[in-house]
Amino acid sequence: MREKGYSYQDVGDALKRAGSAVWNEVYRNKVNGRYDPLKAKHKAYTRRHNAKYQGMKIVQDKKLKMFVDTHLLDGQSPEDISGRLKHGYEKGLQCISKDSIYRYIKSPYGRRIEVKLEKKKRRVKKRKRLGMLDGRIFIDQRPKHINARMKIGHAEFDFIVSGKSGKGILLVVTDRKLRTSFLEPIYKVSIVNVHLAAQKIKQRYPEWQTGTTDNDLLFARHKELEQELNIKIYFCHPFHSWEKGTIENTNGEIRKEVPKGSDISKYSRFFFQKLEKKLNDRFMKCLKYRTPNEATELCRKQKKLRENRKQKRNIEHSN
Repeated sequence: MREKGYSYQDVGDALKRAGSAVWNEVYRNKVNGRYDPLKAKHKAYTRRHNAKYQGMKIVQDKKLKMFVDTHLLDGQSPEDISGRLKHGYEKGLQCISKDSIYRYIKSPYGRRIEVKLEKKKRRVKKRKRLGMLDGRIFIDQRPKHINARMKIGHAEFDFIVSGKSGKGILLVVTDRKLRTSFLEPIYKVSIVNVHLAAQKIKQRYPEWQTGTTDNDLLFARHKELEQELNIKIYFCHPFHSWEKGTIENTNGEIRKEVPKGSDISKYSRFFFQKLEKKLNDRFMKCLKYRTPNEATELCRKQKKLRENRKQKRNIEHSN
């Protein structure tokens, strides 16, 4: 049909296939610039035969396969999984490259995983209607050492909101250095309850010193909140959500479990406790493939050791 001048769409209509599918078939299986159906069939067979051997390193090691499958389905990337193994955090499991994991996913052995993996969707954010927040300190005035993520205790925070017919919001706080996240649902929305939720998080996150957030009207009494938590609050510029990229990334992970339009009030506190644990048990490249929980525990141990040494020196000097 092509030799007679018909288009790919015409061929597709005759075969009850999309025109683009016909074009892909011809383009992919050309030999010396021409399409031959017999040679195309042989090329397809060869590709399929070779695909059987992709990912065999993972398939032949049951423990490794279980580890890879589990964390792929939990949303970890092949790069994160490979990095975690290379750093030796998982004892008894051999190292594999991220390319090996990608080949495994595309092989016949990984088809189940490929189907279940969630495809990233472009997120379009609705702009919030702003009122006036008096006395804001904008992110431009945030100290450089906070921008550089040098110390624990400097966080970003935001809300996950319910859909139009839903009730409740979720307060999310994420440490900029260690990526540790804290979730606190607020079922009856008010400024007072937002402050109470933040105080609960401060009890679990005693290192909290500063917070960067957006211009939500629930922060209208931000000066009071600063005093209650003993922290300093910085504000992003209106409609500049990229200025708090850490919390935006955390919100994206939360939205995989709590889709947009959901009613926050329908989710229990226990659900958010489990979700918080899941977020903090993800190994991350920026933490040298440790999890936020592991990094936080290590940081707190190091701080305690420093305090003990300092106390010991003070005792020695006093004697």
